[in-house]
Amino acid sequence: MWATLTSRPVSEEVDIHVEVARTSENGAGEPPSATSGAPAPASGGRRHPNTCPSCASHYRDDELHAALRVCRVCGYHFPVGARERIEQIADEGSFHELGDDLRSADPLGFADLRPYLDRLAEAELKTDLGDAMVAGGARIEGLPCALVTMDFAFMGGSMGSVVGELFTRACDDAVSRSVPLVSVAASGGARMQENILALMQMAKTTVAVDSLREARVPYLSVLANPTTGGVIASFAALGDVILAEPGALIGFAGQRVIANTIKAELPDGFQTAEFLLEHGFVDRIVERKHLRTELAAMIDYCTR
Repeated sequence: MWATLTSRPVSEEVDIHVEVARTSENGAGEPPSATSGAPAPASGGRRHPNTCPSCASHYRDDELHAALRVCRVCGYHFPVGARERIEQIADEGSFHELGDDLRSADPLGFADLRPYLDRLAEAELKTDLGDAMVAGGARIEGLPCALVTMDFAFMGGSMGSVVGELFTRACDDAVSRSVPLVSVAASGGARMQENILALMQMAKTTVAVDSLREARVPYLSVLANPTTGGVIASFAALGDVILAEPGALIGFAGQRVIANTIKAELPDGFQTAEFLLEHGFVDRIVERKHLRTELAAMIDYCTR
């Protein structure tokens, strides 16, 4: 592809301050219905990131981690980072990362309100990741596979040249070892700061999936919340089997854009995993606690 991929250390002199506000639907910042001794949610209309947006139950970090980041009261699935997702799915100590030195070189010299390189540095410091995807080889219940996971906390999980390259390398690894590829997507779509270079990753990753099919290598795609834009319009929608987490938002364009374009009211549950399962786009909805076992069963079946 046209984008240049280089190893670029993050400058230690970057001074970054990030403040994230999570506001409840009623803006009141209501107290949780379950606390287990955790600190109270922040006041002033902000919701603590460990407070369930569905039922307002609140958890300590260790409680949420032990529960696979799923609310014990209502079953809401909290976001999961890329490395924690690997921890949940892969056998302990089995994951070997590919391309961990890849960084965007910003060939366009892009700047909006801030330079793109500053945004990349901020995201890397926030997540301890080089980009929005982690790729490598792993085992799931003893079965070998190639594994890619996305992290929405890194610039909204957006797909730029590094994400496209990592996914392609994972496909190449799967073909070379004749093992299935498992991907877990969580993305807002193509990365606007890389412009046409980001859009070209849709074609690049689609060709990479085609190489799997030519080699008769199974591809299992998991759609987490959210999976949208150029990611659902490319590799995330091309799995031989497509799984989704409960309640995941899945779609290309936003609902308001679609409604204004077609001049019609959208049906209830539109763009949810449940709606897409009903209409045949998703093969199965799998709760997070069952995902590892479900993937292992499918890998075993596909490789007999």
